[in-house]
Amino acid sequence: MISYIIKKLLYGLLIFISVATVVFFLFSASFPTPDELATGQRSDEKTKQAIQREFGLDKPLWKQYLLYLNDISFVSLYANKNYEDINVSKTRLIKLDEKSVVLKFPYLRRSFQSGKQVNTILSEAFKGTLILAIASILLASLFGVALGALAAIKKDTWIDRTVLFISTLGISLPSFFVAIILAWLFGFVLNKYTGLNMTGNYSDIDPFKGDIYIWKNLLLPTLALGIRPLAIFSQLTRASVLDVLPRDYIRTARAKGLSSRLIITRHLLRNSLIPVITAISGWFASLLAGTFFVEFIFNWKGLGKVTVEALDNSDLPVVMGSVIIVALIFVVVNILVDIIYTLLDPRISLD
Repeated sequence: MISYIIKKLLYGLLIFISVATVVFFLFSASFPTPDELATGQRSDEKTKQAIQREFGLDKPLWKQYLLYLNDISFVSLYANKNYEDINVSKTRLIKLDEKSVVLKFPYLRRSFQSGKQVNTILSEAFKGTLILAIASILLASLFGVALGALAAIKKDTWIDRTVLFISTLGISLPSFFVAIILAWLFGFVLNKYTGLNMTGNYSDIDPFKGDIYIWKNLLLPTLALGIRPLAIFSQLTRASVLDVLPRDYIRTARAKGLSSRLIITRHLLRNSLIPVITAISGWFASLLAGTFFVEFIFNWKGLGKVTVEALDNSDLPVVMGSVIIVALIFVVVNILVDIIYTLLDPRISLD
C-alpha cells in the first residue's frame, strides 16, 4: 500500500505542476499587472517600477515562473531574511548560511487589490464553500442511495417509475437554473410562509453579540447544488443494486433466514456502493470547485464568489491561487477514494 500511495502522490505532483504551469502562462498573458492597473491613476514611472519590484514583475518571465513554482511547492528554498514573510504553515528543514530549505503549505502570494495574503483570503472563503459542499453531498448521498436502493428493490412498481422520472428530471436541470428558481420561489414568492431569504451567508457579525449563525440560509443553496448529484446517485445505486440482487451470496443469505435489513445493509449495499463511491468522491471535489454560480446567485461567501470577484477586479494572484487549491483538492480526494475502495471491498488490492 505504501508504494501505491507514493506512486499516486508522484502522479498527483505531476498533475499539480502541470496545472500550475498552464495557469501561470495563461493568466500571466491575459491579465493586467498591478503597474498596468495603475495606469491612468496618479502614478509616475518610478511608482510603476516600484510596484513591479514589489510583486517580482521586474524579472524575466522564465524566472518569474521558477519563483512561482518555488512558492507553491511543498518543499522550497528561501533566503533566511524572507523566511518569516512566508505567512503559511511551515517548518525549516535545513538552514544554510543565507538560505533555508522549507517544508510548507503552498504560498499563494499577495492580492494585487488588497495586498492581503492570498492564503488568508482563500482560507476565509473556503470555510463557506466547505460547509456548502458537505451539506450538499450529504443530502445527495443519503437520499440518492436510499431512493436508488428502494427503486431497485421495488423494480417495475410505481415507486421505481417515480424515482426514475424524478432522477431524470434532476439530471436535466443545471444547478444555476435550479438556484434561480429556488431563490425566486421560496425566497421571494413564498417568503412569508418559508421565512427563507433570496440571498445571504451562513453567518453575520452582530456589533453586540459577535458572530451569529443563520443556518436557514444554507437550505436553498444546498438544495440547488444537491439535486443534480442526488439524481445521478439514485440512478447509479439502482443500476448497481439490480446487478448485485441476482448474485449467489444474496440468495444464500436469504436461504439462511437473515432479515431483509441485514441482507440490504451488510450484503447488498456494501457490494453495490463501489461505483457510487466513485461518483460521490468526484462530485464532492466538483462541489468544492464548482459552486461559483450558485454562490454568486445566493451571495454566499465562498471560494466561488471570491474568485468571481477577483476575475472582475483582475486580481491575478487570487484567481491563480483558487485554481491551484482546486487542483490540490482533486488530487487528494482521488487518493483517499482509492484507499476507501479497499475498505469497502477486500477483493480490491492497491498493490
